[in-house]
Amino acid sequence: MVIKTKKISAKSVKPKAVKEKKAAEEVQKLRIRVRAYDHKVLDNSIKQIVETVQREGADFIGPIPLPTEIKKYTVNRSSFVDKDSREQFEMRLHKRVLDILNPNPRVIDSLTNLNLPAGVDIEVKVI
Repeated sequence: MVIKTKKISAKSVKPKAVKEKKAAEEVQKLRIRVRAYDHKVLDNSIKQIVETVQREGADFIGPIPLPTEIKKYTVNRSSFVDKDSREQFEMRLHKRVLDILNPNPRVIDSLTNLNLPAGVDIEVKVI
């Protein structure tokens, strides 16, 4: 018994219309990542950003809370004698992410002119 098989090429050929349709569906995003040591200051900053984006009429996703980064430090209480006596300290870094979908130039200008408190770190990426 002889079985005939067909070879199928690994390349898939897509028509131009499908490629153009996918390009039109892609959404430009502005990802804002905000970090701070104090969660109250962070929440107020995010609230200001969200109000600004809503005022300009843009769509957004978030704010999404990310895991809090905790750095712990252990130090000796005394300089020389008591090795068993120690103190522990920790620093908590709170983070939030906000995505703005299809940002227009007005949104970007208003976010640039936004006055945020000290101690808040902001990263902005275009995706």
